[in-house]
Amino acid sequence: MSNEMNKLRVPTVAEMIANNERPDILFWVGCSGSFDDRAKKISKAIVKLIREGRLLLKGGGKFDGKKITFHDPCYLGRANDVYEAPREVLEKLDAELVEMKRSKAKGLCCGAGGAQMFKDAEKGNKEINIERTEDAIEVNADYIATGCPFCNTMMTDGIKHFEKEEKVKVLDIAELISNAADL
Repeated sequence: MSNEMNKLRVPTVAEMIANNERPDILFWVGCSGSFDDRAKKISKAIVKLIREGRLLLKGGGKFDGKKITFHDPCYLGRANDVYEAPREVLEKLDAELVEMKRSKAKGLCCGAGGAQMFKDAEKGNKEINIERTEDAIEVNADYIATGCPFCNTMMTDGIKHFEKEEKVKVLDIAELISNAADL
């Protein structure tokens, strides 16, 4: 095991039970966080965001004065009615949080986090990643924050489609926090 992996060691529930311990926080990495190279980095960033069960930030750092828009993932938002928590975290970055015209309960998402990743696209005149990326580009954000590995892929592909990789960065909230906290 590399030194970095030793520093980021997170015990499994089975290991904790064997040691007669109980976790305070259960971090469900999921399929993307386990196998996808970018999502693995995000998982590691979360493990690095956490100190005694709390995220500690040192201010906005490089995000100070930048514009960030948050793409509401379908499963977090519409399925679980969680809209404010990710925005509260992003507000700690000292950036300007800008909302897309379709946000929160009226957000537009592909549904992949709700297990629709492998189905064929539905009829329409635009792919979902193109349409949603247009919403993000319209608010002139420097960063698109995501909270789902499937959304991250969708938005990254959309930004590539419009050849905006140099102007707009797509980062998971965990990556933004990790960068701001200089972890």
